[in-house]
Amino acid sequence: MVVMPSKNSLKIYADDGIYHIYNRGIEKRDIFIDQQDYKTFLYFLKEYLLKENDPLRDNRSIKGRNFERRSFYGRIELLAHCLMPNHYHLLIKQKDSNDIIEFMKCLATSYSTYFNQKYKRVGTLFQGRYKAVLVENDEYLLHLSRYIHLNPVYRGLSSAREYDFSSYQDYLGIRNTRWVDTKFIISIFDKNKEDITVKQSHYQQFVEYIEFDSKEILGEFALD
Repeated sequence: MVVMPSKNSLKIYADDGIYHIYNRGIEKRDIFIDQQDYKTFLYFLKEYLLKENDPLRDNRSIKGRNFERRSFYGRIELLAHCLMPNHYHLLIKQKDSNDIIEFMKCLATSYSTYFNQKYKRVGTLFQGRYKAVLVENDEYLLHLSRYIHLNPVYRGLSSAREYDFSSYQDYLGIRNTRWVDTKFIISIFDKNKEDITVKQSHYQQFVEYIEFDSKEILGEFALD
């Protein structure tokens, strides 16, 4: 039987915990309107996840991208992500119990500031504080990663692999984003190949071709 996260799993921050972080725009409004918006959110992820001295980090002052320049390298690992027009999903592993709190405060503040400046708006961008669900078993973790990567399909796209604003292309080897850790979930997937929904499939087959709907496992914690 699948162990479902309970409501009490929300906001229980544990050392070395893995969390499904998600939020949507206030009143379900779009938080990504054009490609620059998606790329800017990913830009902030990159800046916060890479080492301080990593050459890929951007240390210039860019209009609309003034933010607290911190590095959460070694504290936060991004295992999967998907950005959709009015919401986002992040699958994150933290080292210490307060790392996600600090990381998400920086990320949300930076992106909200950018968005409000660009679109000349004021006020809250997101629908309250982000949700954080503790992932407590391998089966849930695998189906959560599948659900995150299939979000574009749930929204009507024909293929998840053609969607640029998720980590799925990294899992397929189409892209190699250094601040996305694909090895952790793949190792869990390989360890669970005797599971009825995993069997002997490759990760792509697991995501795209099994008939089981992963949203049945996620229950109320799925966000389309």
